[in-house]
Amino acid sequence: MTATAPSDVRPDPPGGADAAGLAGFGYRQELHRSMGRYASFAAGFSFISVLTTVFQFFAFGYSTGGPRFFWTWPAVLLGQLLVAACFAELAARYPLSGAVYQWSSRLGGRVLGWYAGWIMVLGQIVVVAAAALALQVVLPAVWSGFQLVGTDTSPVSSDGAANAAVLGIVLLAVTTAVNLLDNTVMSVVNRVGVTAEIAGAVLIVVLLFTHADRTPSVTVHGGGGTQALLVGSFAAAYVMIGFDSAGEMSEETRHPRRVAPRTILSALTAAGVLASLLVLAGLLAAPSLTDGRLGTDGLSYVLTSRLGGTLGRLLLCDVALAVAVATLAIQTSATRMVFSMARDGALPCSGVLARVSPRTGQPAAPALVVGVLAAALLLLSFASPEAWLAIGTTCIAMLYLAYAMVTGPQLLRRLRGGLPPGVDERGAPLFSLGRLGVPVNACALVYGLAMAVNLAWPRAAVYDPSGGHWYFQWFTLLFLLAAVALGVLWRAVRTRPGGKAWAAVVTAPAEPAP
Repeated sequence: MTATAPSDVRPDPPGGADAAGLAGFGYRQELHRSMGRYASFAAGFSFISVLTTVFQFFAFGYSTGGPRFFWTWPAVLLGQLLVAACFAELAARYPLSGAVYQWSSRLGGRVLGWYAGWIMVLGQIVVVAAAALALQVVLPAVWSGFQLVGTDTSPVSSDGAANAAVLGIVLLAVTTAVNLLDNTVMSVVNRVGVTAEIAGAVLIVVLLFTHADRTPSVTVHGGGGTQALLVGSFAAAYVMIGFDSAGEMSEETRHPRRVAPRTILSALTAAGVLASLLVLAGLLAAPSLTDGRLGTDGLSYVLTSRLGGTLGRLLLCDVALAVAVATLAIQTSATRMVFSMARDGALPCSGVLARVSPRTGQPAAPALVVGVLAAALLLLSFASPEAWLAIGTTCIAMLYLAYAMVTGPQLLRRLRGGLPPGVDERGAPLFSLGRLGVPVNACALVYGLAMAVNLAWPRAAVYDPSGGHWYFQWFTLLFLLAAVALGVLWRAVRTRPGGKAWAAVVTAPAEPAP
């Protein structure tokens, strides 16, 4: 990957063309527009974070689906590319922070948009916490001194879960501090981290392939049946989300109508291909497929056993860096969603949450809120290590549901006349699926809803294997019902007679000229 040119981080002058385009939606340019194409790509790629999520969920995927769980990776990538193609069209037409919230509001109305944004915010906050927990999979394998609590490093043990919470809270303190700095600093950290992650992932894939003892045709045909693969797909489903972050950062990206659609698709494609190769390489190079280690220790076990202690630990350090950058990126994306909803008066304490520092160009209050709430969630690890599978799956199901709340009304818009045309900052036609729009959009919607149901399905063997915790089995549905109920309650209080109704985004021009 080439180095980023200095122009990639040079802010636009006040009143530039991008700021004028933002004014067409009824918003002022408050966030600093300093990101170029690679920085936009890095925003999407770092949220996905191949090394973070593959290392975090490889053991779970293998323990449930066996070697055949490899096939869930290209299958999920194909489904997510359908969704990303739809999002790319919207990023070109609505280059705004809080992408899912903004897109759903403008396509389906303010009520649907509010619930899409609300569900997305809650899901993202939980994803921030889940990403920070991934340090436990890596750091104790690098050096035993990182096991600060107890001796058992397994994330599902009491010691491992508590230690994961400690490491995660420290990481969240760091990422929150970075999110309070100038967004140029945040962008530099993100780009450097993504470059190191891509280089590390490619190196791991190459090294593992050179240490492979078996052929793909033998490896990827063993394992469980369809039900096991559906559960094994959780790993791939968790990895390949967040590509919409390139759209989330549109108000900080130069020429977003042209850049964001391309970086949404390129970030997902690059991450999906790398993740699939990483999983395959790990399966081929594993010392054994039957000794139980792959289902407990995952890829960390493969690296240290095949590449030796020193090289394996160096590569695990790169994975730890990827975890940190992923946590930063996810927190940043959640911060922009909170900011976007708050400036429309759509959240409690919107006046505070919508403030942007003129000096840093950062919304400080949302960064603090997301960081504190994510850290509070990590404390659950001290009470119940088993809860994190249910919580982690729930947040991903919520993101898939929020995605469907965009692709659904987008399909209806197509059937009623299509998306608005226009040109990008260079005068070229906006990204469009053309004649493929309806079938791609329909398949994206069906895929997203099916995956949300798959993730939320109350499987006792997965969510409550030891029995006695029925609420873990039904956690996703209970959490979603609680989230919707809380949203209904707040909106009812906010819009009661004599109350102050929230200023809907749809009061701004719906289809501004680019």
